[in-house]
Amino acid sequence: MGKLPPSLRSANFAVNTLIKTPSSVPHQHPPPTSKPHHYPKKSQSPKKKQLTSNTEPQLPSIVAFDSTTLSDAKTLFNSLISNTRNIPSDNKFYNAILQSFSTNSTLQDSIFFLNHMIKIHPPFSPDRFTYHVLIIQSCKSVDISLTPVHHVLNFMTSNGFPPNKVSTDIAVRTLCSSGREEQAIELVKELSSKDSPPDTYTYNFIVRHLCKNRPLSTMNNFIKEMREGFDIKPDLVTYTIMIDNVCNSKNLREATRLLGVLSEEGYKPDCYVYNTIMKGYCMLSQGGEVLGVYKKMQEKGVKPDLVTYNTLIYGLSKSGRVKDAKKFLNVMMEVGHIPDAVTYTSLMNGMCREGDPLGAVALLEKMEAWGCAPNSCTYNTLLHGLCKARLLDKGMKLYDVMKQNGMKLETGSYGTFLRALCRNGRVAEVYEVFDYAIESKSLTDVAAYTTLESTLKWLKKAREQGLIV
Repeated sequence: MGKLPPSLRSANFAVNTLIKTPSSVPHQHPPPTSKPHHYPKKSQSPKKKQLTSNTEPQLPSIVAFDSTTLSDAKTLFNSLISNTRNIPSDNKFYNAILQSFSTNSTLQDSIFFLNHMIKIHPPFSPDRFTYHVLIIQSCKSVDISLTPVHHVLNFMTSNGFPPNKVSTDIAVRTLCSSGREEQAIELVKELSSKDSPPDTYTYNFIVRHLCKNRPLSTMNNFIKEMREGFDIKPDLVTYTIMIDNVCNSKNLREATRLLGVLSEEGYKPDCYVYNTIMKGYCMLSQGGEVLGVYKKMQEKGVKPDLVTYNTLIYGLSKSGRVKDAKKFLNVMMEVGHIPDAVTYTSLMNGMCREGDPLGAVALLEKMEAWGCAPNSCTYNTLLHGLCKARLLDKGMKLYDVMKQNGMKLETGSYGTFLRALCRNGRVAEVYEVFDYAIESKSLTDVAAYTTLESTLKWLKKAREQGLIV
């Protein structure tokens, strides 16, 4: 078979030994060379250190206070200012000190501490971000009303920093993250009535958050109230969020209705919207509807992207239309989209569902030949398919490759593999696979053991009934 991907080159196993009768797969043209996209790693936040009056901090890193009482904080700040050389003029230093103190103090003490900082060290002049520290604290207050938030907003205004759209966004996000969606909506309405409406980012954040955490009626009521009360209408992003939500809940009729409303509002659905609806039909295994959405995209002049083709191939394969899915493997390559591991794995899954795991293995050869490295999901799909088809010997060889290269087992393939081994009287190997699942952290100990226990019970019952010798 074709060359193994780099991660598997150390394995002493030729994948072509899995193939007995290669099945036909779509002819593929070599894709153009392309480099993978690499995403930057998230920067790591520095760990907090304890700040005491006996040690000089390494500026500008600010650390947690040993004590959260206001008097101790004042004493510590006085010591810090008098004993530390080269105090930064950058407000980040002072804002970080305030934030550190506010984490475990009361809102009133934080305001007192801020006033003390200004009095003791006049060079420090609070900026908007300073007050945003207090906004965050007020939104996390145990007081379920908006009184603490109003207090900070008024405090900001009296000091020359009336709240702006950023202030509103911070307050809304903090309230929502604290489970106080009703207060977030109330605040947005109040500010909108004072000619300070939220921007589209804040508005759509609320819609998205309500979709995830509240009934659909709550989101619809919010949109209706903002439209009728303040003439703030949903935009394309809003409708996309709503369509994604109803698709996830398998309410495709509502998704279709929203698609019509979107067009009535003068918005042209983009590729992402169509992909979202296609995903919804995939969840219902309605391959014909998935194909219908694809055709509608073409009629509307919306150019499909890689996600479109991956979703289409997945939907067709899942609904038993593997033959059609194979055709689109060629179509996507002809228009310049290079199939990835998701594309091939979806098609392999469909082939295995149709009882053609050897054809799926043959597709693995094609996949590797054109430089696409299979991932753990690919191998688990093939392992599951081979075991379901009772091709255990080939499944064992594939498992050996996975084990030699530290690939994790997935729940479905693990259970099917154990049962296939039991069916063939290879109980000793069942325990070996169980040990590997634990060592590789493929499953939790409880999940791995529960599956093992149910499989052995199944074996015992099958033997008692004479189904297995």
